Amino acid sequence: MSGENSKRVGLVISSTESIRVFLFGASKDATLSGELRQTSSDLLRQSELPYAALRAVWMASHPSTRPDLTRLFSGTRFIFSSPKPREKSEELKARLTKLQDLAERKAYQELVKDIAPPKDVQEPFSSYKDQLGFGLHVLVTMFTGYLLGYAAFRALFNHSPAMNAAGGILGLVGAMFVETFLFIIRSSNADANKTRKFSQKPTPSFSTSRSKKNQ
Repeated sequence: MSGENSKRVGLVISSTESIRVFLFGASKDATLSGELRQTSSDLLRQSELPYAALRAVWMASHPSTRPDLTRLFSGTRFIFSSPKPREKSEELKARLTKLQDLAERKAYQELVKDIAPPKDVQEPFSSYKDQLGFGLHVLVTMFTGYLLGYAAFRALFNHSPAMNAAGGILGLVGAMFVETFLFIIRSSNADANKTRKFSQKPTPSFSTSRSKKNQ
């Protein structure tokens, strides 16, 4: 039935007893063409009829053998076929999948917000800007250490090129050690702050109410 409805074009009405009587007579009417008699016979077996085909048979029938339109269509009702479901495009499917993933992630984060550590604590060098700034800072520190070592050894060893270079390298290595030590201190402070914030998070309300009941 759904296949027939999808092929129908135009107005469709339900069959009634008066319509079936008319179609039965039209299928036997010799004054009609063979095509119209076959159409009448086909419509007679259907419960839902296209109005255009029924009207064509009625118009071709002799006025003495056909009922008036008021009596013919008495008790009929219009049949509306449901439209074909709209197919979703691949782009729309991808967007819906992405939105569903985002909704699931948000629901999961809401579920574990009392367990997972807060995300507002920034890790060291979490962005490209921080990494670039740290790299430039290390280069400047190493260059400064090299200059200081070079100048110190130049003053101590009477302008010896080899000793001056050795002093510069020694200053560079010393600057690297200092920068490494400072990096360890910064990382330790960040971890300590992260642990402190997580430990200071308030406990759920149900545990407080339970302790009050125990008292």
